Amino acid sequence: MSEYRSLTYEQLDDGAIVRITLDRPRQRNAQHRGLLVELDQAFLRAEADDDVRVVILAGAGPTFSSGHDTGSAERTAERDPDSPDFHPTYTINGATRRSAEKKMVQEWHYFYQNAWRWRNLRKVTIAQVQGSVVAAGLSLMWACDLIVGAEDTKFADPVAVTLGMCGVEYFAHPWEFGTRRAKEILLTGEAVGIEEAHRVGMVSKIFPADELADRTLDYARTIARRPTMAALLIKEAVNQAQDNQGFYNALQAAFSLHQLNHAHWAEIHGEGGDRATAEDGAETWRLGS
Repeated sequence: MSEYRSLTYEQLDDGAIVRITLDRPRQRNAQHRGLLVELDQAFLRAEADDDVRVVILAGAGPTFSSGHDTGSAERTAERDPDSPDFHPTYTINGATRRSAEKKMVQEWHYFYQNAWRWRNLRKVTIAQVQGSVVAAGLSLMWACDLIVGAEDTKFADPVAVTLGMCGVEYFAHPWEFGTRRAKEILLTGEAVGIEEAHRVGMVSKIFPADELADRTLDYARTIARRPTMAALLIKEAVNQAQDNQGFYNALQAAFSLHQLNHAHWAEIHGEGGDRATAEDGAETWRLGS
C-alpha cells in the first residue's frame, strides 16, 4: 500500500535512483492540492536521503500532466470544509485572506515557489514525459534538470486562449522556447512537438513510447555514475549562470503579472471570477489546434 494517495515513490538500484510517478491517470495527472503537497513531500524525501543520486519524475497513463485540476470530484472535496477529504492547506498560507491577496499567497506557495524549490533540489532530476504536457504540466517538467520524452509528445500552454491569462505561474517560456516563439505559443495556444522541443534544447532525449520507462532508467543510471559532488556543482554552476542572466528576477516579475491578470478579471466579474469567459473572448482549446 503506497503511503501516498496521488503518486508512487519507488527506490531503484539499491536506492541510488528514485522514481516519483504522478498517479491520477483518470484525471490525466491533473494537479490538485493533494498531489502538489505530496509531490513536494516526495521530492524533499529524496533530497534528504543521501543514498539518492537521481530522481525521475514520471506520470502514469497516457498523459504526463494536463495542468491544474479545475473540476474533478477530488478537487471539489479537498476545498469543502465539511468534506472528510478537506485539505488542511486551505486554512493556511493565505487561504483565509480575501480576493487578490488570497490567490497571490496561495499560488505563490503551491504553484510557483514549490516549482522553484524543486528546480534547486540538491539532486539531479529527470522529467520522463509522454502524451501531452499542458499548462501547469510544463511547470513540473521545467523544474527538472533534464527532460526525456516519448515520440509524439506535445507541449502547450493554452491559458491565454482558454482563460485570458498571460501564462502559467512558473513562467519559464522565454528561456525554454526563445522570446518570439514563446509569444507565438502563448498567443495562439499552439502545441509544440517533441522534435522541435529537442531542437531548441528543451528536451534531452526522445525515446520510443514502449521503451520510455526502461530507457529513462538507463539514462538515469548514466547520470548516477557521476560523483555526487561533481553532479551537484554542475547543476549549481548552470543554474547560477541562468540566474545571473536574469532567470529568477524574470520569474518573480512574471508571477506578479500573473496575479495582476487574475485581479483584472476578478474586478470585471467579481471575486471568484478570476479568469476570462466566452464573452471576454475565451475559447475552447484542443491539443494540436
